[in-house]
Amino acid sequence: MLHNNFRDLSAKVGERLTKAGLMMVTAESCTGGWIGMEVTAIAGSSVWYDRGFITYSNEAKQDMLEVSAQTLTKDGAVSEQTVLEMARGAIRHSRAQLAVSVSGIAGPGGGSVEKPVGTVWLAWVYGDKEIAKVFHFEGDRQAIRLEAVRASLQGILNLLDA
Repeated sequence: MLHNNFRDLSAKVGERLTKAGLMMVTAESCTGGWIGMEVTAIAGSSVWYDRGFITYSNEAKQDMLEVSAQTLTKDGAVSEQTVLEMARGAIRHSRAQLAVSVSGIAGPGGGSVEKPVGTVWLAWVYGDKEIAKVFHFEGDRQAIRLEAVRASLQGILNLLDA
């Protein structure tokens, strides 16, 4: 499953975090831990990767990350507000200063007119910087999940460069 481009991206993320003296945490839904898997493939990642939360169900998002039931009811699990709450909760429940969170519809089912298969929300939180972005990835379930991992890692680099 490990892809060389992810290995390079993960190594760059680790270098930037180490240089800045920061740790990261992941809060994953549709990627099911793949972001954490990719970053922990890098030797020494325990210096800059604290932990990962896999919160696939709405109940897990509420229990582990304090995503509000109201947000999940009003906006849905695949929404800007949910991924922001996931990232904030991941920071609160870890030793990390930077969080990335992901929630999406990887398919093949589960899509709607408003949120078709391939819709993925990502959020990055670091200090007072909070960024959430929606993506519309193409392909099968695996391709969508892999693109979400790539985008999450690239987003961390973008945030640290900003």
